[in-house]
Amino acid sequence: MQSEKVAVLGAGSWGTALGRLLVQQGKQVYLWSRRVDLAKDINSYRENRRYLPGVLLPAKVRAYADVDEVLKDAATVVLAVPSSALRETAALIREKVQGDVLIISTAKGIEPETLKRPSEILREELPKELADRVVVLSGPSHAEEVARDIPTTVVVSAEQRAVAEQAQDLLMRPNFRVYTNPDLLGLELGGSLKNIIALACGVAEGLGFGDNTKAALVTRGLAEIIRLGTAMGARETTFAGLAGLGDLVVTCTSKHSRNMRFGSFLGKGKSVEESLALVGQTVEGVRTTRAAYQMAREKGVEMPITEECYRVLFEGASPADAVGTLMGRLKTHEVEEGVEGWN
Repeated sequence: MQSEKVAVLGAGSWGTALGRLLVQQGKQVYLWSRRVDLAKDINSYRENRRYLPGVLLPAKVRAYADVDEVLKDAATVVLAVPSSALRETAALIREKVQGDVLIISTAKGIEPETLKRPSEILREELPKELADRVVVLSGPSHAEEVARDIPTTVVVSAEQRAVAEQAQDLLMRPNFRVYTNPDLLGLELGGSLKNIIALACGVAEGLGFGDNTKAALVTRGLAEIIRLGTAMGARETTFAGLAGLGDLVVTCTSKHSRNMRFGSFLGKGKSVEESLALVGQTVEGVRTTRAAYQMAREKGVEMPITEECYRVLFEGASPADAVGTLMGRLKTHEVEEGVEGWN
């Protein structure tokens, strides 16, 4: 199997897990960390003790703090950074990568200032020939499980089918199944908006509520994701797939979910700042709540769970009051009026 260099930008849990996965495909992985001490620690211990403890990394994964060294002659660049760092990272590589390099983005978020999705940010920041080769990776895929070869299914999308299928071939492993989906918009919205609902499920857990409440939030949360997504032009079927329901379920139920943990701290009475500090890593749901709230207002879409999350995060509402508002809404139908059913 031919060895090929892959640059992974972002030495967090997901970047490290993908680096390990790509080595199994015979690739040489250069993992970029902004922190010199983290890069040295990974190389010394063959383990990312800060973000992915307990997972042994093969020798073909090497960490560097020099981005030029990482990007030089790379055939594929994986952008495993939070959505808040995506624009800055794209600008960093803009002049350093040329040719038919494949760009894979794993960011799941929406930029609050511009309401741009990851692929839109990359299209703005990268030359056209690179932007045309951007692939978005989404789906239910906690790094902690991927790194331990636990069976996982994900989905990729791109503007061009051939580009998506190239990423599919690159990433596919016996325990890592990759699907393609042409609905890039739906893929990115599903992967981003589910973090809001996971945050709400965490709040419910922190308040001491049970499975009934979480099931209600997942179900009604999916309904509002579909409402906004289809209003923006995404396909409804995408939200029944891996980037929609699949990612929503795993993020709303897993011990690995940062958004769940963050919400749980809020439900227990911690402030937003305290909760973020306790999680200690990026919580995408916070920024995405702000963005989705704006998008829903612009589109005239009803998103009550998102609205209450916004009130808690940015207007000082208490989680208990938010629950009361949701439960006290006027009675309505579960499905849209006008469908076949009663006369």
